[in-house]
Amino acid sequence: MPSSAHCARAFSRGQGSSPRTSPFGSSSPCSDGVNRVPNFASSTVFWILLLRLWSRWTDALAIVKPATVVAWHRRGFARVWTKKSRPLGRPPIPGELVELIRRMARENPIWSRRRIANELAKLGHDLDKDTVAKYMPRPSGPTRRPSMTWGSFVRMHLAGTIAIDFLTVPTVTFDVLYVFFVLSLERRRVLHVNVTAHPYAAWAAQQIVEAVGFDAAVVRLIRDRDGIYGIMFDDRVEHMGIHQVLIAPRSPWQNGYPERFVGTLRRELLDHVIVLGARHLLRLVHAYARYYNEDRPHMSLNGDAPVPRAVEVAHEGEVIALPRVGGLHHRYLRRAAA
Repeated sequence: MPSSAHCARAFSRGQGSSPRTSPFGSSSPCSDGVNRVPNFASSTVFWILLLRLWSRWTDALAIVKPATVVAWHRRGFARVWTKKSRPLGRPPIPGELVELIRRMARENPIWSRRRIANELAKLGHDLDKDTVAKYMPRPSGPTRRPSMTWGSFVRMHLAGTIAIDFLTVPTVTFDVLYVFFVLSLERRRVLHVNVTAHPYAAWAAQQIVEAVGFDAAVVRLIRDRDGIYGIMFDDRVEHMGIHQVLIAPRSPWQNGYPERFVGTLRRELLDHVIVLGARHLLRLVHAYARYYNEDRPHMSLNGDAPVPRAVEVAHEGEVIALPRVGGLHHRYLRRAAA
């Protein structure tokens, strides 16, 4: 413990004019007569060590500027009042209705916004034409005159149009027979089929008469430029009021429906039999034509036959098979509907 004389000497040197307090909070040794070791706080030690290890630590304290705080406040203010404020104008329409508008616009390119709005009204959706225009697809390129799709254009001209063609079939004796058929393009229905060993113009013209007669609904006939069709054929068809459309030379794809039928007939019938003669072949193609028209599903007809088939109720009656074309094909139906 320091003596009173020691404290007096310290006071006389100017060190103890009054009881001192240490910069770290503890009093001087003469304040209470006890010589104490300065008590450094743990936080003070941390900042001293940090200053020695990282001299520029104070720069990290400036990551948030006053302008940033102001921007945060303004964004928070906008969000709060956006939630509190009611939206102006009409409420948004459901996504299903938006998709329906776009679907109608795609499937009917020549429809206006007013036409689509009227169609939607028939479905129970009361929308203004301007609202419909908002959701209609925008044209990607320059504005052009609305045009229907090629599929719609072709379907518009299928009604009343028939197509004809020949195909050759070898016999067991290596002779050649000709199969002539008339195909309605509207539902791919085989209207007439016949077989001959010697085709000529008058015979072909007679087949057209037997197929359609003087049906006013048939207005167009598509065929190739085969030499079998002569002046007599042209005169008979013109007299029936049917306009002939001739495809380009060596362009069978321009008469695609008959070409497709020829391929189907070969794959599903002719490739599996040996023809004995004209009567045998005629019986086979007649049986296949009935199966093709009444039973066979067609992808182009959404799985239906040229002669529409009713959809039976599932799980009602036993499924039975009816043989077609001598058992080469079958039709399936339920016994309750038979």
